[in-house]
This record gives sequence, C-alpha cells and structure tokens, in this order.
Amino acid sequence: MKREVEFRSETAGEMIRADLFTPDTGDGPWPVVIMGGGWCYVKELIMPEYAQHFLAAGVAALIFDYRHFGASDGEPRQHIDPWRQIADYRSAVDAVSYLDEFADHLDPERIAVWGISYSGGHVLAVGALDPRVKCIISQIPVIEGWYNSMRAHGSVGFRELTALVNEDRKNRYLTGVHGHIPHSGDPKTEVVTWPHPETKPIFMKIKETTAPRHEHYSTIQSVEWVWAYNMRPYLPMILDTPTLMIVAEGDDLTMWEREIPAFNEIVTTKKRLFVQQESTHMSMYSDMSHLEIAATEAANWLRQWLVEAHT
Repeated sequence: MKREVEFRSETAGEMIRADLFTPDTGDGPWPVVIMGGGWCYVKELIMPEYAQHFLAAGVAALIFDYRHFGASDGEPRQHIDPWRQIADYRSAVDAVSYLDEFADHLDPERIAVWGISYSGGHVLAVGALDPRVKCIISQIPVIEGWYNSMRAHGSVGFRELTALVNEDRKNRYLTGVHGHIPHSGDPKTEVVTWPHPETKPIFMKIKETTAPRHEHYSTIQSVEWVWAYNMRPYLPMILDTPTLMIVAEGDDLTMWEREIPAFNEIVTTKKRLFVQQESTHMSMYSDMSHLEIAATEAANWLRQWLVEAHT
C-alpha cells in the first residue's frame, strides 16, 4: 500500500513530502527503512523499485524528497546542501518517532536508513549521530567529495570546474542569484558536476518513465558543498549499529578505492561488505538484474536486524 505523507523539517514552514509504502500482508506497526536519494534525486527515481524488495521482507519504506527538490518545500530549487539533506533524514526519523499519524503503521524502535550514491554517505553520518537508527544500509556511497570530484574530472577538467565555481561565488555574493550547472553530461562539450557521459541518458530515461519531476541540474554552490563533504570522521562513531555497505566492482563514480577502506574504519562488528561483481555504479539504476542483486542483499540485512532480531 502506498500513501502520500508530509512532515515538518527542522525549519518551521518548510515541509518535507514523502511516499509511505507498507506491506500488503501482516499488521502494523511495521519496521521501517527511511530512504533518500543521491545527486538531484526525487523520490520517484529508482527508490520505489528497491522498496518493493524491502516490503517483501516485511519492512515498510518511507521515501522522501529533500527540501529544494521534487514535492518538498525549500528555495532555491535544485540546491544540494548535504547537511540539510542529513537533517531531512533526521526529520524523517523524528516524524516516525513522534507523530501520532504514524503510530499504527510504523515501529519507532525499528528504524533503518538506506542511501545510494551521495546519500550512501549521508546515512553513515545519520547512523553515527542518531541512536534511534537501528540499522544502516550504505550503497555505492560518496565518502570524500573533493577526492571524488578531482579524480573524476582529472587535472584539466578540475581546473575548469574550479574556475566556474569561483566565478559563481563572486556573482552570487554581488547579486544574490545562484548559477546552475548540469548534473552530468559530456565534459568535452560543457562543464558539468559529474563528467560521466553514461549517467545522463540513464537519468533521462527514468525521468521519461517514472520520475518526471527530476531535473538534471543543480546550483553551482552545490559543488562547493560536495568539496567540503567527508564522512570519514563519522565511521569510528558507528559503534554497535548493524551496517551493510554495498560497493560496485571497479566503481569509478563514487570510487571504490575510498569506499572499501571506509568500510574497514567502521567500528561495529555487526557489519558486512558486499562487493557486487561485474556491475557498475550506473547499472544499479539501469539494469534490473543488477538492482535486484543489491536490493536482495539490503532486504536480507533489514530482515536480519529489524525482523528476525525482534522475534
């Protein structure tokens, strides 16, 4: 069953809107996994496909739009501040924990967080900081944003991106107006945030079919925010929360050479690293057989720690 819900953010007057999926069998309150997306995601973008596997495991899914995106409030639009996004995860945890409208449906003692790509990093911080989170699933996460950006662009491309960011900062200070940059595209023809030409066609196909509110650009300031993004300090703070990390073999978008060492820095012994063979970062969006493998691993983790551990 699916229904639209909303709850307040940390900022009065800014509402977060979400889709709540509950299993078709059994009775609530169900354990719940809170799901937020990556760069320029809206809640309809690929996450409902993952959620179907979680529902089959007996776990509800709360999929939300960050502020500045999709159905949620927040200006400027298409602005990616990772700390506001992390705060939105925690507002979702607040809603499940404290709002009467969720009491009959969701169990506040069995909350998990799931993230993919950029939000795969977010959930590591959320799980480290919030003791109400009982399970973490981090899929193809960004660990160190500046490193990812520099490695993805190479030295010459990174010079061009830096020049654009610096010019935008000047213009934004003088005019108060945000400039914009494409999410992805061909770096030979334009400066983009993520210079991987395979990304845009996949996102555009998803936009045409299931996620019409997706817009394939962000504010240029969002690039500054990702350069300041580093999840490594939070890894030793994950002391006892069960944590699954899913990595794509050879991932050169979120850089598996940063993801696997990051997994090793997570302190809890209740952790699992799953390296998906013969996969890529983007095939977990575009190839349903690859999505099914990752989603099944995540569903099994949720079942183990949110269902079986409580029976």
